[in-house]
Amino acid sequence: MADEVILLDFWASMFGIRVRIALAEKGIKYEYKEQDLFNKSPLLLQMNPVHKKIPVLIHNGKSVCESSIIVQYIDEVWKDKAPLLPYDPYQRAQARFWADFIDKKMYDTSRKTWATKGEEQEAAKKEFIEVLKTLGGELGDKPFFGGDNFGYVDLCLIPYYCWFYSYETFGKFSVEAECPKFIAWVTRCLQRETVAKALPDEKKVFEFVSVLREKIRVE
Repeated sequence: MADEVILLDFWASMFGIRVRIALAEKGIKYEYKEQDLFNKSPLLLQMNPVHKKIPVLIHNGKSVCESSIIVQYIDEVWKDKAPLLPYDPYQRAQARFWADFIDKKMYDTSRKTWATKGEEQEAAKKEFIEVLKTLGGELGDKPFFGGDNFGYVDLCLIPYYCWFYSYETFGKFSVEAECPKFIAWVTRCLQRETVAKALPDEKKVFEFVSVLREKIRVE
């Protein structure tokens, strides 16, 4: 019997994009169900009753939640193609460490670059650049975080890139000016069809962020 795979997601979610890239890397066919974040569906509430958030992967009727956990699940279930995590236990631990760093540092800091103003926004911009520089230090001169091959850490981080135009426009700063090596890594990632197809247009994301700013009355 063929696997039934359903993804509950939202088009602009950097967390959902992670899962879409992972599924594409593995060549897995799935049903995509777009969710309204402001009017959550009964299916989403049923499949993720604890956090009530996307993305949710439903595999043969069973739900897996939280993007980094979903990606690891995908890698373990469909392990015969395009491994995302390293085989070596130490390297796997390091990959998980940096994915955890991204989860703990990137979202809140990047959000403040467009969702705040004044001194709070200035502090957020500095912190965001420092986070990118820390990640750039780990990347070093390697093509990808895991070495020569696109992998778990790259997959966890690259979805943020479609939001960079919004961060830079509202925050009035340039990532490329501050972190040129980071943008070079982005360029390498975008050469992968699985990544390029998964990332929505940055101007469309910008329009969405503009609506969010109005909702939280940043102006």
